Parts: sequence; C-alpha cells; structure tokens
Amino acid sequence: MAGRLVYVMGPSGAGKDSLLGFARRHLMGEPILFAHRYITRPSGNGEEHVALSVEEFAERSVLGLFALEWSSHSLRYGIGIELDAWLARGCTVVVNGSRQHLQHAIARYPHIEVVHVDAAPEILEARLGARARESAEQVAARLARRAPFSLPDSIRCTTIDNSGALEDAGRALVAFLKAAAHTSPERATQFPASSPASHSANTR
Repeated sequence: MAGRLVYVMGPSGAGKDSLLGFARRHLMGEPILFAHRYITRPSGNGEEHVALSVEEFAERSVLGLFALEWSSHSLRYGIGIELDAWLARGCTVVVNGSRQHLQHAIARYPHIEVVHVDAAPEILEARLGARARESAEQVAARLARRAPFSLPDSIRCTTIDNSGALEDAGRALVAFLKAAAHTSPERATQFPASSPASHSANTR
C-alpha cells in the first residue's frame, strides 16, 4: 500500500475526539483523510461517527465490510474497508482506534504509525466525571483498569499530552500529520517523533 496509516488511541478522558476534530478542521486541503467509525451508539456528544444498529453492524461484519472492528463497553466499533482503497491511492489515513485492538491493527497493517493521546490522571478523572455517563465508582474502576502495553520496536509511536489547552495538543497533532503526509513511507524512520513514546504506555 502506498499510503500511510496513523492510528490514534488513548484512554477515556484524554480528549481524543476533540483533538481529532481540531485536526480535521485545520487540515482542509491536505492529502489526509479521517476514517469513518461505525458504532452501535447514537451519534452526538462531540463524537464523529456513523451510528448503526446492532443488527446493521452484524450484517456488515458478516459481509466483510470492516477493515478493523472491535467491541468495548457493550458497544461494537468498526472501520470500513474504504480504508484500504484510500491507502492504495496514496493517502495518509487517520484512524480513531482502540488500544485494546492495537495488536490486531498491527497484524493487518504492519507499517502502521501510532499516536498515543494521554493526559494527567487528575485530568482524566475530571473529564470522565463531567461526562456524567458513569458513577464516581465506575469512573474510578475505569481508571484503575489502565495497564501497561508494549509495541514492537518497528512501530513508530508518538505521545501527545492533552492535559492543557486543546490548541496546544491540536497543533502538535496537526504538525505530526502534515509531516506524515508529505514524507514518503520509505523515509518515515528518518523523522523523529515529536514526543517519542518509550513503547510502554497504558491500555484501554
């Protein structure tokens, strides 16, 4: 495949959806596409996705219409096979992914590049509480489930701290994606990550 796949992941509360929305608005006209996420949940709440019923999702899964799919918190998530067509046309494609599914994504796309969005523990807790989707006990349990993950040495991983102003983290992501889009895959390893991960972070 001639294109570049950038897999953006991070813990709940890290502000990943807001960060991707910022990048989308500031990358108009660039050869960068943001893959659609199909989720068995109504759209809204600041999250860009295509809502499917459980039955619709299952039918598309059986037909092989998802390049990537996973389940989390009783919901099903999918990335459509249009992803492969976009990569074949030489585009840089950004996926809003799950840390739990990362190893499956690497197996299918071994040249994947990872962006890990994170925030300070107290920021994560405050943001999760502000959502009012879960009780304080559920939020604490979610934060306690965070465990280390590892990446193969061949995988380029950049960590972006989104603890502060969205614009600061957003500019870092925009700069990273512009560099990825305008660098050939063969030369990718010559570009250092703006904030290199130590290949040990946290999983969802």
